[in-house]
Amino acid sequence: MPKALVPLAPGCEDLEAVSIIDVLRRGGVEVVTAGTASGPVRGARGVVFHPDAPWDEAASSAYDLVALPGGQPCSDRLRDDPRVLRLLRGHWDGGGWVGAVCAAPRVLASAGILSGRRATCYPGALDHLAHGAELVDAAVVRDGRLITGRSAGVALDFGLALVEALLGPAAREATEARLERGGNARP
Repeated sequence: MPKALVPLAPGCEDLEAVSIIDVLRRGGVEVVTAGTASGPVRGARGVVFHPDAPWDEAASSAYDLVALPGGQPCSDRLRDDPRVLRLLRGHWDGGGWVGAVCAAPRVLASAGILSGRRATCYPGALDHLAHGAELVDAAVVRDGRLITGRSAGVALDFGLALVEALLGPAAREATEARLERGGNARP
């Protein structure tokens, strides 16, 4: 079973965090959430997340995917945390998948992952001259092992793209069908 890390910082976009975690788990991915600070993490709209593991514990494990929810000030907090940047850079350099939605691609830019890649993000979250990426006006963009999403409005599609990257098109279709039927069953 593939394994994913979802870092959580105060001010994360609630819908994006919940969608990433939920869709990946429905798709059959083991998900570990880790707060960058100790204790619960309050999202931008007031949802309180209880991370699965403290940062240092979670960061010492291996993952197939690291997926970042956006929101503010979460994206800036993730971008300004050297532990997050180190983990992302090492994960990327080691051949792992990386995903970021909304404003979170700015974290990937700071980690040096966007240069020379196609990506999307929340309008205005990145200055195309500052990070070297080709910004694409699309809901979800996949460029090799990099998957980016534009906003909270595409959070489910972003999550499904992550499932497809890790488990293939059939897993994406099965997960999407379960979502459409309202089924809670796991694969």
